[in-house]
Amino acid sequence: MKNKYVEHSKISEAKFREIVKYFAADLTATLTAEFTGISRVTINRYYMEMRKIIYRQQCEIGRIEVGEVECDESYFGPRRVKGKRGRGAGGKTIVFGLFKRNGKVYTHIVPNAKADTLLPLIRAHAGEEVIVNTDGWASYDGLVDMGYKKHYRVNHGQNEFVRGNQHVNGIEGFWGFAKHRLAKFCGVDKAVFDLYLKECEYRFNLRGGGDVYHDLLQLFRKNPLFSVSEKND
Repeated sequence: MKNKYVEHSKISEAKFREIVKYFAADLTATLTAEFTGISRVTINRYYMEMRKIIYRQQCEIGRIEVGEVECDESYFGPRRVKGKRGRGAGGKTIVFGLFKRNGKVYTHIVPNAKADTLLPLIRAHAGEEVIVNTDGWASYDGLVDMGYKKHYRVNHGQNEFVRGNQHVNGIEGFWGFAKHRLAKFCGVDKAVFDLYLKECEYRFNLRGGGDVYHDLLQLFRKNPLFSVSEKND
């Protein structure tokens, strides 16, 4: 059965486009299965293959050489762990984010929020001529010593969130978007959390009029999915 979006496809191209339409609309696998007449197990497999392709694309973000960026880290997981407070509370997944103002966001799961972890990521994705905005977290202290001439920060610990054009509201907007969206899954397995995170990144980057459905079709045309088995459904 010919399907230019899936190698050795077991479903028609029209049916696959229907699945992509519901995925683009951010419907759950359960609803998509109901609307398409395909088992939820199979829909879940298609969804996961789509997320893998999105993940690979999002990992290819280019280096930012000009403009303003915001850097921040956030913590995903249980709202509260008894006996643990503050940054790096037990059970949390730590995510570093870099957001180019009026542009795209980049995320990376990190083991900790120390300078030795965060500063190399900034260097890898932002040239020294960019204007860097952060909060007052000590791990960002070495940016000027690394060659970044313009590093501005706001001190959240003193209830300072905006000082003129200095803030990290853009990246914090992404954190809010990602956490709200991921909440509907009622918990994401850590083994695949990176796939779901990059999907949030992808959807956020198409905000403001981006056509997710047609963008996905173009992406899957260039990077076809592998055939999804329907056995044991």
